Amino acid sequence: MKKTVFISAMVSLMISFGVIGGYQYFGEKEVAIKHVETNPGHKVLYAANADGEITPLDFTKTTEKVLDAVVHISAKKSMAARDGNMLRYRELPDPFRDFFGGSPFGQFFERRYHYGQPQEPNDSKEYQMPEEMPVMGTGSGVIINENGYILTNNHVIRDADEIEVTLHDNGTYKASVIGTDPSTDLALLQIKAKDLKTLPFVNSDDVQVGEWVLAVGNPFSLNSTVTAGNVSAKARNININRDKFAVESFIQTDAAINPGNSGGALVNLNGDLIGINTAIATRTGTYNGYGFAVPSNIASKVVEDLLNYGAVQRGMLGINIVTLNGNLAKEKEVDLTQGVYVASVGEDSAADKAGVKEGDVILKVDEREVKTSPELQELIALKRPGDQVALTINREGKEKEFKVTLQNRIGSTKVKKKEHAKMLNLLGAELEALDKEQAKKIGVESGVKVTSLYAGKLRKSTQIREGFIITHIDGQRVKDIDDVMKVLENKQGGIMLEGVYEDMPGKFYYAIGLDS
Repeated sequence: MKKTVFISAMVSLMISFGVIGGYQYFGEKEVAIKHVETNPGHKVLYAANADGEITPLDFTKTTEKVLDAVVHISAKKSMAARDGNMLRYRELPDPFRDFFGGSPFGQFFERRYHYGQPQEPNDSKEYQMPEEMPVMGTGSGVIINENGYILTNNHVIRDADEIEVTLHDNGTYKASVIGTDPSTDLALLQIKAKDLKTLPFVNSDDVQVGEWVLAVGNPFSLNSTVTAGNVSAKARNININRDKFAVESFIQTDAAINPGNSGGALVNLNGDLIGINTAIATRTGTYNGYGFAVPSNIASKVVEDLLNYGAVQRGMLGINIVTLNGNLAKEKEVDLTQGVYVASVGEDSAADKAGVKEGDVILKVDEREVKTSPELQELIALKRPGDQVALTINREGKEKEFKVTLQNRIGSTKVKKKEHAKMLNLLGAELEALDKEQAKKIGVESGVKVTSLYAGKLRKSTQIREGFIITHIDGQRVKDIDDVMKVLENKQGGIMLEGVYEDMPGKFYYAIGLDS
């Protein structure tokens, strides 16, 4: 027994020395890490390059081309004092709310889609905060011109008093708003810089479902972030844009998009811009599998209009539409399952004047087939008032063609004048004349509605909000934008705006100084 114990003890001692010795020995040796040269031929995924050649899938060259043209945008809103020395304010609109204190995610639970639209009044909460407490929001943007023009989402810069742009090289610039388009959730900015790297637009009609794409932006303020995925669908309508004349025909992608990516680039493998990242499908406020981008064709048209006319020129049919499916076809006794069903036609609208009727099914626009409402919306959104389109319509089983001359929102074929842009930028507002039906509903003879506000005189000097209807300026009645411009053209010093809100009783007055 003693012998057995002795032997066991000796074995244990030898093992212990071996372990210690081994530890010392190997500890003194240099740890070797094996390196091998990358062999692209061993990669699993392949894709066609710009020349149509099949090559190993690699995102590095695309990333190099794109990063310098995507910027970080910071939007600052100074909360002006109300109700004495304290501000009572609604739940902060996104994107400001996203990045204001605490967790950026809590407020997004149970929300299916998100891109930062302000909450409706009945969704609001009241808080108190100190006077002049700044609220910051962040997003992304795409440089589209070497002289400093930057395309982003309207919800990124909406309600901002100051906008700062940070380039990929960390250079920072103050940005001015050239114009906005709430109906597509796009905005055009400019910084005072030259010789910038840009991204070219590509025809988004050529984008194919299944194609590889990269999303580039600044999620959670993490600059220059690149994610990869594919185009999972086109012409998506997710009913997120609350503008009355909203246009939604999104490119859907599974490339990861998160808060802060808004306004960033969706590019193909050649580094060309195919869309502006705008929204995400989510129940948490963060990426849940799908993101949505405004197609480059729509974005390009918005940019052209803002530069050439000072405001977006949108041609309209004047109809309510719905995508035809089997259930609707059965309900309406239509022998089709694809196309765009005309649910109603506005009186004296472009479609009405051309002979389009309720119950018609639109099959083509200018010989291009349309199967869904978003597809039709996108094609019409590329047109301007006065443009003519050919609609191929199925009416009671027979195909007919109708020539339709598109109108603007107030039933005219006129486009807005570029000379208005300077004054609108000074005011920091987009304006739109009321049509007769709107004026009658509100109980005014005529007026001009403030459809959008950005950094300018109105936001800086007043508590005016979007939706205000200007009926008089310095006692002079105004019925359209031309009237507004005539009144303001030779004005100096202070002016008084008089008007009403649709959802609030009484008249409201706002005084601003044009020279200050």
